[in-house]
Amino acid sequence: MASAFESIAKGLQEAIELNQGGKVEAKTHRPEPVDVAAIRKNLGMTQMEFAAKFSISVSTLRHWEHGNRTPHGPALALLHVISKEPQAVLRALS
Repeated sequence: MASAFESIAKGLQEAIELNQGGKVEAKTHRPEPVDVAAIRKNLGMTQMEFAAKFSISVSTLRHWEHGNRTPHGPALALLHVISKEPQAVLRALS
C-alpha cells in the first residue's frame, strides 16, 4: 500500500493531467447537459409550477432556460432523474 503522501501526489498529478486534456487512469463522471425548458414543457408545467414542485427558485430556472447559467452537481442529477422518471420524483416529493 502506498503512503498517504504518494497517494495524494498521484491524485494531484492525475488532476493536473486531466485538466490539461490528458488521459489519466482516474474515472470521472460528467453528466450530459440537459434542456431544462424541454423537461418542463414535457411535464406541461409553467415556470412557476416547475420551480415550486421541485424546490428551484424561479430566477434560477429562468437563467437555466435562457442559457445564462447551467445546472451542475445535485441540481443536474435531479434534472436527469426528472427527465427520465418524472412521476417517481413527483411521488417522492409529495
